[in-house]
Amino acid sequence: MTDVPMIFDGHNDFLLRLLRDPDQRRQTWLTDTGQGHLDLPRMKKGGFGGGFFAIYISSPDQPIDIDDMMAHPPYDVPLPPLIEHDAAQPTALAMAGHLKWMERASDGQFRICCTVAELRDCQAKGIISGIMHIEGAEPIAANLDALYLFHDMGLRSLGPVWSRPTVFGHGVPFAFPSSPDTGPGLTEAGKDLVRLCNELGIMLDLSHLNEAGFNDVAALSDAPLVATHSNAHAITPSARNLTDRQLDVIRDTGGMVGLNFATGFLNPDGAKAEDRGFDPMLRHLDHLIGRLGEDHVGFGSDFDGAQVPKAMADVAGLGAFRDALSAHGFDAPLLEKLCHNDWFGVLDRTWKA
Repeated sequence: MTDVPMIFDGHNDFLLRLLRDPDQRRQTWLTDTGQGHLDLPRMKKGGFGGGFFAIYISSPDQPIDIDDMMAHPPYDVPLPPLIEHDAAQPTALAMAGHLKWMERASDGQFRICCTVAELRDCQAKGIISGIMHIEGAEPIAANLDALYLFHDMGLRSLGPVWSRPTVFGHGVPFAFPSSPDTGPGLTEAGKDLVRLCNELGIMLDLSHLNEAGFNDVAALSDAPLVATHSNAHAITPSARNLTDRQLDVIRDTGGMVGLNFATGFLNPDGAKAEDRGFDPMLRHLDHLIGRLGEDHVGFGSDFDGAQVPKAMADVAGLGAFRDALSAHGFDAPLLEKLCHNDWFGVLDRTWKA
């Protein structure tokens, strides 16, 4: 894969697979089992250079089958209840431990990174890089003490909410068709969280925030605004996607958006159909680039957390995706930006903030 641009990815849920079957984690990580979307051999095959590895707390005893509801648009999935930090924190620590274990078990093939210099060094040496990310800040109490500890462990990216409320703000529901303007914004604790993330150089991820929360972060943050795995509302009017106004705000801060590969957020009719090739992805990319500019768009796959197009199938299918981008008319300099340079640029601007 040396003659093609390595892809740095804005979001995956691989740690959740390890959490759910820890006894098999060596096989899951180091061998191609054909299960899920990610493992070390398939990352190499697909030219996956690295990405954000999410620490995410599943909602316990979820009475609603979210995937089933989303398979039949229109839909409006009720927000799951808040999870207290003392219930979430042990799981988050276990997932952070899995990430640290991945580094040790990889025999030098995977490295957790906290600086852009480290990311670029990994890319130059063919080492897969990883950034510790928290998706939904339930493991952190309102006093924010735990944020210092996670930062010391390597945390460099955080989303204040997943699609449910936290003590910091309100997630946007899974709803189609729907505006992202679905409820109140950040709490006072959430505003404190934004300020401390800025101070520590932790990137804030807006992907699951509702519009009011997005506006609050935009008013408070002194760093570029980033949505690691979101798409264009103008193409697919899901509550999870970003309106043109939001895209304009992100552009004006020097931020960026990572294209989400989840079919339900790609297909214009909101369906989770897998058989529509790469065309929906290309439509969203055209819109995002047209609105944000080519220096502010990348990829945020949601591998191991979503249903992706059959033409992609898993991380090994990134080669076919690159071919589709080239056939669509994206030249080599633009591919370099989309595949990794835009991510490295926004992280450089953010982690220095």
